[in-house]
Amino acid sequence: MSIPAPARSDLPVVVIGAGPVGLAAAAHLLERGLEPLILEAGPDAGAAVARWGHVRLFSPWRYDVDAAARLLLAPTGWAAPDPDALPTGADLVERYLRPLAATQAIASRLRTGTRVLAVARDGADKTRSLGRERRGYRVRTLGPDGQVQDVLARAVIDASGTFSTSNPLGTGGLPAHGEDAAERFVTGPLPDVLGADRSTFAGRHTLVVGMGHSAANTLLSLVELAEREPGTTVTWAIRGGSARRLFGGGADDELPARGLLGHRLKDAVDAGRLTLRTYVSIEQLAPGPDTVRVLGLSKDSPLDLEVHAIVNATGFRPDLDMLREVRLDLDPVVEAPAALAPLIDPNHHSCGTVPPHGESVLAHPDDGFYLAGMKSYGRAPTFLLATGYEQVRSIAAALAGDRAGADVVQLDLPATGVCSSDLAADDEVSGGCCGGGAPAETVPADGRTLLGFATGVTHGRSGDRA
Repeated sequence: MSIPAPARSDLPVVVIGAGPVGLAAAAHLLERGLEPLILEAGPDAGAAVARWGHVRLFSPWRYDVDAAARLLLAPTGWAAPDPDALPTGADLVERYLRPLAATQAIASRLRTGTRVLAVARDGADKTRSLGRERRGYRVRTLGPDGQVQDVLARAVIDASGTFSTSNPLGTGGLPAHGEDAAERFVTGPLPDVLGADRSTFAGRHTLVVGMGHSAANTLLSLVELAEREPGTTVTWAIRGGSARRLFGGGADDELPARGLLGHRLKDAVDAGRLTLRTYVSIEQLAPGPDTVRVLGLSKDSPLDLEVHAIVNATGFRPDLDMLREVRLDLDPVVEAPAALAPLIDPNHHSCGTVPPHGESVLAHPDDGFYLAGMKSYGRAPTFLLATGYEQVRSIAAALAGDRAGADVVQLDLPATGVCSSDLAADDEVSGGCCGGGAPAETVPADGRTLLGFATGVTHGRSGDRA
């Protein structure tokens, strides 16, 4: 005798990722009386954030803690940080994400070391339409014991982010020839240059590729390292012809930390403390025993560099392979939900012009499936942390049947001022205006490299636009 499948309404809502937005999603679902199950690939909550723990956010604590999460933390005696202080990634993990993950409500619903391999409608591949809307989801996972297990869900919120899927170094969105073979020479966008990763760069030649604020912070850290370690040299490669957009608005930038970042970088370039190469096209990486040869084209001549390390700060893209059996409505340019894409497309928008948005903008043809947080922005770099919190609040309201609550979205954030990617002159969107560094002059001098997520510009209240 076969056992009947559970009703869709009796199943949990699977949340993929236990970062800030994933944990906020779980908190809002609990607040609405819904049962979340959080699947985190890393060993602990906030594992991706911990990878850039040495950097500091632009946004103060008041914009980094979700409201529903705060309610879960309150009974535990959690001490809220100074709302005006700027946390590092490590602060965010230690003082917020891990305490939140340790609350009874979250801990009992969190599976760490569990990677999602695929998501599909239960019993229906992408081509099957009959009765599709009545089916829940089947989430295939790889657990810490190496076992593959399927989890059934009434809905899925994918808040897994994009930090683990960098854009390639080659042109046209393709890897350079030999890029895979040269993997050991390539770092992510935010190495701890002055700390744990110092030996990788000290006394060596580093190539930084990218024109976002992640690149800017790494470059400034390398310049500082060069002052202390003889033989340390830095080359900066961008695909466009000018770095003026990254140099920023200076004193006109309403986030002083970000304006100062661009000003300091411009000074370093003008003083010859690093070499800027423009119109760069990397065609081939040829790894050797201790160095990698970088071949391609630059502005007026062939590119032929021999370096010890390459920092890939060319930006991120969403991992969509695990969603092949879900019916998604994605914009062909940004790879964000089609209704959201016009609001965030970096060809036309900076983080300063992205309006608040919620569930109706994030919905896909398969009901009950959502991309949230950084992954919802696809390849756009304009994501704001507080925007992700509002996304999942709206999604939780919709899943609970509160259509009015889902459709009214609200954000109250300070203006960020000058904020734009250099897309007109550079085809890499590698951190855009919404990520970047808070230089040491603007924060306590603790010796750490500083980056951040901007806090946003959108004020007030708005109904979602479909």
